[in-house]
Amino acid sequence: MSRPRLAIATGDPAGIGPEVVLKALTHPDLHQIADITVVGTRSHLLDCYQRLREVRPDVAIAHPNDLNLLDVSWDGWSEKGKAVCHPGQETALSGEMSFRYLETAIAHVLEGHADGVVTAPIAKSAWKSAGHHYPGQTELLAEKAGVDRFGMMFVARSPHTGWMLRTLLATTHIPLQAVPAALTPDVMTRKLDLLCECLRQDFGIVAPRIAISGLNPHSGEQGQLGDEEQAWLYPWLQDMGDRHPQATLDGLVPPDTLWVKPGQAWFGNRHSVSTHDAYLALYHDQGLIPVKLMAFDRAVNTTIGLPFVRTSPDHGTAFDIAGRGIADPTSMMEAVRLGAELVAQRLGREAIAQVQSHSSSAN
Repeated sequence: MSRPRLAIATGDPAGIGPEVVLKALTHPDLHQIADITVVGTRSHLLDCYQRLREVRPDVAIAHPNDLNLLDVSWDGWSEKGKAVCHPGQETALSGEMSFRYLETAIAHVLEGHADGVVTAPIAKSAWKSAGHHYPGQTELLAEKAGVDRFGMMFVARSPHTGWMLRTLLATTHIPLQAVPAALTPDVMTRKLDLLCECLRQDFGIVAPRIAISGLNPHSGEQGQLGDEEQAWLYPWLQDMGDRHPQATLDGLVPPDTLWVKPGQAWFGNRHSVSTHDAYLALYHDQGLIPVKLMAFDRAVNTTIGLPFVRTSPDHGTAFDIAGRGIADPTSMMEAVRLGAELVAQRLGREAIAQVQSHSSSAN
């Protein structure tokens, strides 16, 4: 079977996106498991390459001319053929460039030229300066794909034990005080439906074990520390058992103990503890503090609910270190590997076995 085809959008050109892409693509296993197209601006990537060679001559950097590159430029994007973007300096132009890279990568997939998108980080404020008002890349992906059911899931494989952590957020980038009002039975049902669908379609898990967190400390302690659990979360969870009879739904697990066994499985002997196939956290920090504690350098953000695969490193633009040659490409490499694996899962068992074999040998 043919290799999964991935389009990598290089993100904000003033951030570390171009650097981690060029560093990641020096690893032969990524090209063995996926047919990769890089979406960016050739002249800027060449500038990035030259700068990194000067500041870190000891570090392997892929030459842009050796890559399958979809060159993105437009009238007025540059001065004398070169983008005026400097490392660490977020501008409206850098925001416009990253927006167009993602637009182009999405179109590449929707036109049938790729099976999935890997996205390097962007700056939401730079998008806003360029006139693009989206909460993030996820919302643009969903809009272009024509879907209104989508979710943000974080996936990471432990380098210590090989155990895979999967965490879905019920709510994402909203203020903490807005979380209780944003959480409704309808929202929770849509997220759980998406999670079960994703586990089946992308990971081949047809009878998953899913742990669902409570909202309040100690899951409300029978209404003493908040009434959301007693008022509607427990009744909702009981209804979900009938809606998803193939799944084992455990909850509502107190948020402070939800992550004890995942932590043990990540750092210790995964076979000595009982873990779940996925964890449903109710708000951003409840899910991402433990994910980043365990897997900051290798966690991957994947958007579920799209008609194609999308993965992304779980880090930002890191403007403070851009251009210094010290950005770690591990999360980008994991994003490419997971993207290839998820595409292969959708294409068929034979393909996923080939991808996993190459990924295991690389690790």
